[in-house]
Amino acid sequence: MATEWGRQNDTKVTVDEIPVEKVAAAAMAEAKAGRGHDVFIFPWPPAQFYQHAIDHAEIYRQVAAKYGSIQQLAHRSTYNPKSKTYFAFADFWVPSPLHFRQDYWAKVDMQYGPGHYGSLYTGGKHLRSEFGIPCGLAFTPTLEGNITLHTLLYAFRAWILDGSGEVMFKKNVFAVGALQYLQKLYRDSGTPEQLRWQPGGNVPSMLAGKTSCTTNAISLLRAAEKQDPATASKIWLQPPLLGTNGVGVTALPHVTNCSVVWKFAQNQDGAKKFLADLIDNSRTGYAASQGVNFPMYPKTVPDLIVRLSKDPQANPGFKYTLLKDALHWTPNLGVPGFATPAYMEVFNSFLVPKMVQSVLTGESSPENAAAAAAAEIQQIADKWKQLS
Repeated sequence: MATEWGRQNDTKVTVDEIPVEKVAAAAMAEAKAGRGHDVFIFPWPPAQFYQHAIDHAEIYRQVAAKYGSIQQLAHRSTYNPKSKTYFAFADFWVPSPLHFRQDYWAKVDMQYGPGHYGSLYTGGKHLRSEFGIPCGLAFTPTLEGNITLHTLLYAFRAWILDGSGEVMFKKNVFAVGALQYLQKLYRDSGTPEQLRWQPGGNVPSMLAGKTSCTTNAISLLRAAEKQDPATASKIWLQPPLLGTNGVGVTALPHVTNCSVVWKFAQNQDGAKKFLADLIDNSRTGYAASQGVNFPMYPKTVPDLIVRLSKDPQANPGFKYTLLKDALHWTPNLGVPGFATPAYMEVFNSFLVPKMVQSVLTGESSPENAAAAAAAEIQQIADKWKQLS
């Protein structure tokens, strides 16, 4: 799309690809230098860079004329309530359903998978003790580990920050409860490999049948359909696990695709037009991603539910239908607040996976790990209060 857009707009367009684990450092280098790409695309809300970004409200207004008002997921992922500006523009997102081996879970009378964190523990414990099949949630400082663990903390009401940006992690017992649950889950249903996985490490374990379930984008299932259709037919999807203490079915997005036009961009007008025109290609992008990249504007893919219910690769045929409600169970990173600079620094520093690993390796108790993490979160929150 970029090359064709360049021809149509008399603009030379070059696209540089950056490994996901190097995105934050590359963006920081450009921001410090005050030069670089006209558009920088992040797989998560780049709230920490709001001082270096233009206000993207103009782009949202332009797109709204064609496709309707901004979705809540985009608004809460790219809006700075203090400066009242949009530090980025969101065009697509990727849901994070639970992938599970239906044949494995049927062995413990859960043929439709674990519905909540309680059954994940009981079923996972049974599967490992009786059949030698461990659970496969990602726990390492990777994108998968970050999304999985931030989702779990939210489900246990162990919230990082509240809606006004105040630190909640230290003000309740839910954080300790979440860590105690993870300690028990790992002890009774885990595998040491979970603590060594590199980026994407939970995917090959599922594809090889070494683990019973994991949280991931459906790119995992698409890879299985391509490599081994027989295995793919045994990997089913379900909505996120039901939370505790009144929290419903919720999972943070695997990716929230957010584009930034830097203040120092040499071609700001062209960059803004490029991002607005990008939405016109949402249908093509959805198809090219094999349904992994969900459009931020539903009107761009009006037959999304039909496509999910009649996916030609699905076996069984209803497999992808549950994703029709994905936008309803996918809040923004930073929930229950916005994707603030403080929250995103916590996220990008992998503070949560590191905290969890300290507990699972026996280096720290749940109580001490939660207290240490709370102190770090408070320092980050205080820093950003002073900067903003």
